[in-house]
Amino acid sequence: MSRISQPDPELTHRLTRRGMLGVAAGATAAALLGAAATPATAATETADKTSGRGRPVLPPGRLGIQLYSLRDKVSTLGFAPVFAELEKYGYDEVEFAGYTQGSAGPITLAQLKRLARDHGLNPIGSHVGYYSDDPNAYTFAQNLTKVLDDAQALGLKHIGTASGPFRYGSTVDAWKRAAEEFNTYGAAAKARGMKFYQHNHSEEFSFATDNPKVRLYDVLLKETDPDLVFLEMDIYWAYSGQFRFSKRPDGTPAPFEPLNYVLRQPHRYPLFHVKDGVSDPANTYGYRMTDVGDGDIDYQKFISAVTRLRGERLAHHWQAEHDQPTESFTFARRSSAYLHLLREKC
Repeated sequence: MSRISQPDPELTHRLTRRGMLGVAAGATAAALLGAAATPATAATETADKTSGRGRPVLPPGRLGIQLYSLRDKVSTLGFAPVFAELEKYGYDEVEFAGYTQGSAGPITLAQLKRLARDHGLNPIGSHVGYYSDDPNAYTFAQNLTKVLDDAQALGLKHIGTASGPFRYGSTVDAWKRAAEEFNTYGAAAKARGMKFYQHNHSEEFSFATDNPKVRLYDVLLKETDPDLVFLEMDIYWAYSGQFRFSKRPDGTPAPFEPLNYVLRQPHRYPLFHVKDGVSDPANTYGYRMTDVGDGDIDYQKFISAVTRLRGERLAHHWQAEHDQPTESFTFARRSSAYLHLLREKC
């Protein structure tokens, strides 16, 4: 997209390793990679992904980043230099994980909102804790009004939690109880023009301890009001859940496809975390987390499948994330470049 202002020659080796650049990489790839070239023997499949023969997989104006990935830079440099870098990398949106993250120097919510907008970044959402034993904690359960006040001050359209619904345990009734609370938060958010959402990890796809035939994520979907409670699918953790929980505790098969959850109810998934991993069956979680584009998750397929649904192209927001990037600015730059390169199949 046009907001990307610098070529990224570092991306060449990375994309070549995955076979992502073909001989007809197209004008977008050339702009991103500068004069760097790839061998004419690149695989046909990879040429199809980036040849420019289809429209960009990534919808315009919908690429964001979860600022947790850049917490080291925010804490040492402050928000202003971080936002300036994100603007150069072609990001459109930011999702908060707290409003200071140890930021260098104090900053008010009004200043933070203005700073983001000055760099062409739309504050799209934020992660807040679900509950705490501390009655003064900044969580939905303990301080719902304050959480919503702050989100409204920032102009957020979404406010959510990355906490799993395990507050009362892992039984069906425990998750029904948590779902009732989520419905309450959703109603309060809706009254202010916002959407409440829950971000998954892999454990949400496990089975109820009192009924191992029931997947807990299905309880959450069933027991929450679809007009009040929304989901932010962390795609990496969903595929990790597929690896970990495609069999019930007794060993009987229980396969599922994360993408199908979205295709069945796309309106429930306004936000996504675009996180990548290298398949590793020896790893407890089935993957080793890596920069977006370095792993084995097929984002051309996933994003295209969602955005090609009728009326859904601009209905979702895609937030790049890495929990522990080797170098966070490099992660942000390369992830944006990779995602902007992807093209739909004709």
